[in-house]
Amino acid sequence: MPNPSEHRLPFEAPIYEMETRLTEMEASYAKNRAGGENPGLAEQIRRLRRELAGLKRVIYANLEPWQTVQVSRHPQRPQTRNYIDLIFDQFLELHGDRAIGDDKAIVTGLAHLGDGKVMIVGHQKGKNLAERTACNFGCAHPEGYRKALLKMRMAAKFGLPIVSFIDTPGAYPGIAAEERGQASVIAESLMAMSQLDTPI
Repeated sequence: MPNPSEHRLPFEAPIYEMETRLTEMEASYAKNRAGGENPGLAEQIRRLRRELAGLKRVIYANLEPWQTVQVSRHPQRPQTRNYIDLIFDQFLELHGDRAIGDDKAIVTGLAHLGDGKVMIVGHQKGKNLAERTACNFGCAHPEGYRKALLKMRMAAKFGLPIVSFIDTPGAYPGIAAEERGQASVIAESLMAMSQLDTPI
């Protein structure tokens, strides 16, 4: 059964109804499998899984503009650290900007992707209130952009491709961030990214 604490969007209701039905059928199948009851249930489960996959394709292929925005802002969307865990091996996080400190809103590090090595740079918003506060809700400070720029230059120096995950509401708009050069470091980062001799 779907987790009741999940954030559900109104247009996803048919998906959740079908997932609930599928979960109930799977539980019934697991319970009755030992007794050999209802041999056709396995085929019904397979058919319902195919229907669910088709329903998801249809719904997400035909979203209204506002529904697309809702999906993009979904609080349970995967974030940079989720993708790192799912896609990469041997992730080694690199911290700090060598000037002021480490901004947790930006995650950087080295990792293996297949047989090659890559540099990862991405935004992190956090999953709960404590993480979101620590990550400043994904709003990077100047030190975060400097950290990203430093790691991208390091990747170019060692011939590593850069994998970036951009998921931010924007740069932190505070006065202290402006005093530490928020606008200039963003501009410098954009310019450097267009000139780096490595794939991004």
